[in-house]
Amino acid sequence: MQSNRKRMKSWGIIATFLIGLAGESAAADRVNGQRIAERWCAECHIVESGQTQGSDRVPTFAQIGGSKRFDVKSLTTFLMAPHHSRMPNLSLTRSEVADLLAYIKSHGR
Repeated sequence: MQSNRKRMKSWGIIATFLIGLAGESAAADRVNGQRIAERWCAECHIVESGQTQGSDRVPTFAQIGGSKRFDVKSLTTFLMAPHHSRMPNLSLTRSEVADLLAYIKSHGR
């Protein structure tokens, strides 16, 4: 009886862990991040290779994604409440920010 309880508890822990992983991967949809970048960011930032229009006054996504200065925490904070006067407040949801960051960070690899 007690071994059944331990086994059930173990399966519960494993299931919780797997659900957590699935939630994280669902929250970080790089393809959706690319769509967001193309819609909201590409006017100023170079968001993908081959893009010909963008400002030379702002970093490219490759520069941001490859920078140790721009870690996930600082970028999340910035995108949730941008405080740069030239950066519009995009009013992105947490999920959209996670998606956009997944896309940006994919450029730094």
